Amino acid sequence: MLKHGRAGVPMEVMGLMLGQFIDDYTIRVIDVFAMPQSGTGVSVEAVDPVFQTKMLDMLKQVGRPEMVVGWYHSHPGFGCWLSGVDVNTQQSFEQLNNRAVAVVVDPIQSVKGKVVIDAFRCINPSAVVLGQEPRQTTSNVGHLNKPSIQALIHGLNRHYYSMAISYRKNELEQKMLLNVHKSEWAAGLKVKDWDKHEKSLEELLQAFKDLSVGYEKLIRSGKDTDEVANVGKLNSKNHLEMEITNTMNTCVNQMLGTMLDAVVF
Repeated sequence: MLKHGRAGVPMEVMGLMLGQFIDDYTIRVIDVFAMPQSGTGVSVEAVDPVFQTKMLDMLKQVGRPEMVVGWYHSHPGFGCWLSGVDVNTQQSFEQLNNRAVAVVVDPIQSVKGKVVIDAFRCINPSAVVLGQEPRQTTSNVGHLNKPSIQALIHGLNRHYYSMAISYRKNELEQKMLLNVHKSEWAAGLKVKDWDKHEKSLEELLQAFKDLSVGYEKLIRSGKDTDEVANVGKLNSKNHLEMEITNTMNTCVNQMLGTMLDAVVF
């Protein structure tokens, strides 16, 4: 979903979620697939039934017999909530299956280790008029996730309510995620392009010069030992030490890789 959402920035994109209904309070989403739609808004007309049917048939042929349990779309940069068009789209999904969910993901605000995502379901207005509770609270997890002010302004807990999301991974999925950004032993022997390496060294030398000037000014002012006066300011000494260490490591790796390549090849 994040990859699909980032590919469509700054436009909104949508897709359908495949999974199964476990019990009255649990929906397990196993896979998603994108729909051929993008725009400033996601509407009911954007759901292509022909594409959806063909996609489900092809997924069944490769061992994905799960049913559609909801839909997702992206809000690039403006948080997780449902607009009026999104609520109408969700109501059309709930007419087909009253347990369908709408997931909103923000690919812009999401960072590594924290995905900005939320799941919603509409509140039946006729039940509210009769004074019936739209849902039963069976956990305190939802109360621990404080909703944003923007979501409350756009009708959260009035037209739709939020649902708790948890991530369950099997052993193979955990191994796959751990190996995504795993460094290989040969990564340190890779040689960069010498033109790019020379250009990066020139930029680092200019940064050394700027940091040295800043550190010299700090020493001349006599505030280098005053921790209170330097709160919130750039510590030129620490940055200079860190940049020098990184530059030495880069140069040593570059020279070592070049020498090994010359001997081996």
